[in-house]
Amino acid sequence: MELTVTQENFARALSAVGRVASSKTQLPILSNILLRTDGNRLLVAATNLEIATTQYIGAKIAKPGAITVPARLISEFVSSLPKDSIELKVVGENIHITSGKYHSIINGVIADDFPELPTINEDNSVTYAINTEEFKQAVSQTIITASSDSTRPVLTGVYWHSHEGFIYLAATDGYRLSERRLVETTSEVAAIIPTQTLQEVLRTIVEDVDTIDILFDESQVRFRINEAEVISRLVDGNFPDYRQLIPANSDITATMNKTEFGRVTKIAGLFARESGGSVTVTVDEDAKTVSLHSIASELGENTSELDADVTGSGQVTLNSRYLTEALGVLDADTISFSFSGKLSPIILKSTAKDTNYYHVIMPLKS
Repeated sequence: MELTVTQENFARALSAVGRVASSKTQLPILSNILLRTDGNRLLVAATNLEIATTQYIGAKIAKPGAITVPARLISEFVSSLPKDSIELKVVGENIHITSGKYHSIINGVIADDFPELPTINEDNSVTYAINTEEFKQAVSQTIITASSDSTRPVLTGVYWHSHEGFIYLAATDGYRLSERRLVETTSEVAAIIPTQTLQEVLRTIVEDVDTIDILFDESQVRFRINEAEVISRLVDGNFPDYRQLIPANSDITATMNKTEFGRVTKIAGLFARESGGSVTVTVDEDAKTVSLHSIASELGENTSELDADVTGSGQVTLNSRYLTEALGVLDADTISFSFSGKLSPIILKSTAKDTNYYHVIMPLKS
């Protein structure tokens, strides 16, 4: 193999796929990146057997071929080079890299030893074209409530599914739940996408991409972003019927400015570190206020208050980190905070009539 690429394109592709290559693996080849010519392009790819990510970049091909090279070394070397053309030449199982006065030889492994990259069964699949900004927001709003507990694999991903003519994304870790309505659809789909996959897709998106093409087959999902692809296995199992956990009605509702509520939540959280993040939220209909109280036995205590439009009065104890993270992804100036008592879950959502996102947090025992 012998070819020429630009430093900018090559460095960007190596960085994008290199995150999937693992240095902690029983298969050393999985810590390598595959380089393979394809017409007048160079394929740059990596896989951990669960996720495969590929990037195509333009190249001037003098001699076709393929090789695999250590991901970390080649990525760091190429990113350190000046913005100039780079010549790649495979000699035996080594790759010679030359750019101006810089020349390195990196020991590689023959491409035949690299796992076969997965493909999607397009004949039996469901396809969506999603606006990039909507996709990024929907994933960011739901991925934060996915579980990291590997003993409950169905909760470690985001549930992408159709319901009553819309696509929804949902995730829960058993302590909180989020749901985002995305787009209308006539297709039926129910799939759990691993959080790591979605994180890789978010990192792969570049600023000039308007649409992401998403395709599901029986066991995999493919995200296509211009010349890049991420293909992943889906999580096996059935996602729980989470809608039955959402209260249909709430006796107590406070409507308030999100920024102000976020400020008092952050302050309350400073005093809640010794108590596992526990803060008590009090909604007072007579005073038209919402107050947060937290105690640090060694340091002191805090009570912060803000004005709100209030219906009903009550108190609930929550994890301040969960509350802060929920406020961080709510795209609204004014929000509603609803619950029915100290043992009921709270619902956070925008006050806009067309709101398409809500966030549920389970209470702590006070």
